[in-house]
Amino acid sequence: MIKKNKEYELEIIDLTYEGFGVAKIDGFPVFIENTLPQEIVNVVITKVLRKFAYGRALEIITPSPDRVEITDKVGTRIGTMPLQHMSYDLQLRFKQKMVRETLAKEIDMSGVEVHETLGMETPWGYRNKAQIPVRMIEGQLETGFFKRGTHSLIPIENYHIQDPKIDEAILKVRDILRSFDVHAYDENKHSGVIRHIIVRRGQFSEDMMIILVTNGNNLKPKEAITNAIQEAIPHLVSLVQNINAKKTNVIMGEENVVLYGNDFYTDDLMGKKFCISSQSFYQVNSKQTEVLYQKAIDLAELKPTDTVIDAYCGIGTISLNLAQHAKHVYGVEIVPDAIVMAKFNAIENNISNATFEVGKAEEVMVKWVEEGLNVDVLVVDPPRRGLDPQFIEASLKTTPKRIVYVSCNPATLTRDLAVYLENGYELMHVQPVDMFPQTVHVEVVISMTLKNVD
Repeated sequence: MIKKNKEYELEIIDLTYEGFGVAKIDGFPVFIENTLPQEIVNVVITKVLRKFAYGRALEIITPSPDRVEITDKVGTRIGTMPLQHMSYDLQLRFKQKMVRETLAKEIDMSGVEVHETLGMETPWGYRNKAQIPVRMIEGQLETGFFKRGTHSLIPIENYHIQDPKIDEAILKVRDILRSFDVHAYDENKHSGVIRHIIVRRGQFSEDMMIILVTNGNNLKPKEAITNAIQEAIPHLVSLVQNINAKKTNVIMGEENVVLYGNDFYTDDLMGKKFCISSQSFYQVNSKQTEVLYQKAIDLAELKPTDTVIDAYCGIGTISLNLAQHAKHVYGVEIVPDAIVMAKFNAIENNISNATFEVGKAEEVMVKWVEEGLNVDVLVVDPPRRGLDPQFIEASLKTTPKRIVYVSCNPATLTRDLAVYLENGYELMHVQPVDMFPQTVHVEVVISMTLKNVD
């Protein structure tokens, strides 16, 4: 019988989708962080549950050839870099295997290749956005990240996976807030001022946006803080106070106050200029976004006569690139601010064959179907929860010849694909793209075609 606090010498035989090594004791699974297949490890059992246990590696007796030196142990503790002990080649193979196995749980994958994960040349310092919690520790305002599974803040100055300029900006803002004796938020007492510091940077434009998420409107001395941040941060084009007075884990509130510049910054993507507001979604890895979107465009196989729907279009990053190759693109997005940005971005890039509408994708899709819109290609890039069943039903009525699905969650992708495949579509191409090196997350872009269509 496995006992807590007992030590075992174990062989790691597999990896979980969370990146934990898997060993077995008399057939009973044990999950161990920071271990790799083929390793012999001295492990102490830390928790025993009904169907599996957790252990902590005390010593790597025989290391894997794919083990690399850890960049920062803190990144493992807080969960920002759970795969940093893996060679990058193994990370890419791990994600390819994860996608293949997830799809195969519900879909017949015989004859369908899951292609090798498209990775980065330099898989560090890639994030163009940081959302950093702020707390008081021993009477001092600190920025950092929560220890995995807790709300206990660990102070951090170098996140390694973020743009180094963003890390520098976080520290400058932290020090300015300290100098004005601004107190951080206390979630237990619902007191204090600063909840989060959000920094967004155009990796090609170098524009910087800083958002101070505050517990109410009481940011004092507001003008002095604004001036100090403006002087300290090069390329600052936007300083926004976002007010979130609710007792919630949701980071941002609905009210914005622009303290300096505009409520947007710009970046270049695939040869186009995009304006991005504080509330707008924008992929966090600009370089890999170009890889991902180019693959989506290629798989769409667009002709100049094609009409395209881009559901969950955001600020139009995919739509406006699709529009170059199609007759007309229709984009839908639930965030009104994003549609404002999408329309503005279309004008900025001299693109006239794109139409954008605010609303839930499933509801707007139904309306378009009722209006008789003829769709040749459907492109979807939904949030992690995947597609609404009502949306899938409406999209099937439009009978698009090709569907391109961009997903950040292989599990919900698999669920949705199964429905399309049951309704006359054939899975043609599966391409994982590594948007989040050193983490377990992966983007996948797939294409389907309607059977029996010339």
